[in-house]
Amino acid sequence: MATPKPRVKVPAKATKGEVITIKTLISHDMESGQRKDKDGKPIPRKIINRFTCTFNGQPVFACDMAPAISANPYLEFTAKVMESGTFTFTWVDDDGSVYTADNTIAVQ
Repeated sequence: MATPKPRVKVPAKATKGEVITIKTLISHDMESGQRKDKDGKPIPRKIINRFTCTFNGQPVFACDMAPAISANPYLEFTAKVMESGTFTFTWVDDDGSVYTADNTIAVQ
């Protein structure tokens, strides 16, 4: 598996008090641990098990993921923005790997 690549879509601008839609996707195999390789040995579980989003350090959205989540997990959620700032997105893998992405938004 290649290194997971997070992709995030956040509007570049918004009006104060506007509810915006945020879309995230991370390329990841999300191996459930239920399948076997060509030799019949179980393929170890390796999933993104936690996702969080903060805005200017304050929590916006978080979720735990389970093995039933499909490969390349896609999440979409909304946030109300009152000021300009930075969204920070964090995905945590079973092996402790952490993948992050940041996006800024200008609020008028």
